[in-house]
Amino acid sequence: MEYFLQQLINGLTLGAIYGLIAIGYTMVYGIIGMINFAHGDIYMIGAFMAIIWFLVTGLLGITWVPLAILVMLVLSMIFTATYGWTIERFAYKPLRGSQRLAALISAIGMSIFLENYVQLLQGARVKPLQPMVQGGIAVMERADGFVVNLSYLQIIIMALTLALMLGFSQLISRTELGRRQRACEQDQTMAALLGVDVDRTISITFVIGAALAAVAGVMVTLYYGVIDFYIGFLAGLKAFTAAVLGGIGSITGAMVGGLLIGLIEAYWSAYFSVEYKDVAAFSILVLVLIFRPYGILGKPEIEKV
Repeated sequence: MEYFLQQLINGLTLGAIYGLIAIGYTMVYGIIGMINFAHGDIYMIGAFMAIIWFLVTGLLGITWVPLAILVMLVLSMIFTATYGWTIERFAYKPLRGSQRLAALISAIGMSIFLENYVQLLQGARVKPLQPMVQGGIAVMERADGFVVNLSYLQIIIMALTLALMLGFSQLISRTELGRRQRACEQDQTMAALLGVDVDRTISITFVIGAALAAVAGVMVTLYYGVIDFYIGFLAGLKAFTAAVLGGIGSITGAMVGGLLIGLIEAYWSAYFSVEYKDVAAFSILVLVLIFRPYGILGKPEIEKV
């Protein structure tokens, strides 16, 4: 029981990170119907930004850990959001009226470009980060000495993810920006005729998705303490899987899918072979697509004629 509970905590933490990345996928797809395959590399850039701003906070003499993490988080979000805006402006906007295959190829090309761009700038070696948040809460202890531990960093990751998901759900449902996004999702041409600035709405959506990916990048850097230029590839695929699993186009579905992927990985690694944890996650996706192709919380797509 204690071991099961520990893996539950680990799986929820990992799933929260996947969920943050998946929200970016689902927001972009919901508005323009395109899968941004470079989104995983935006998350990777956010992780490298965390390392860079950690070094800057040290040079500035910021030694109080909560303030240092806040500075890392805010600046990483700002700079990574700039990358998101730039990518949308130069790689996706010119192809918005073309066939979907052209946009898909552009997204894959941008992903490859970002990986090599970061490799040239930062090198191919892994980048370490010393632990910044230590300690935790002993939830339960077994007779043989095994302790179920909930670290303070895991609490921060899950609480921050929950707050961001609730905040952006309210933004989509209650704000003017959210109304513009929903209008563009329904019909971009009609939204433009009604006075919605479609280009600006799409750009803001890319910016928001990139900022959320930066949060995930910062959190994973703090959690694992080591990153490289290739971490965005597999994490992006798993986040895309989470978005499809939960129901692409649904923010809540993206988070549910992310949590499910995280739990599957954690329990499979704990009770079966760790080498096949990715196979287990993608196998669940295949089963969901066979029996419920629009995802757990998704709705069947109605084609307009």
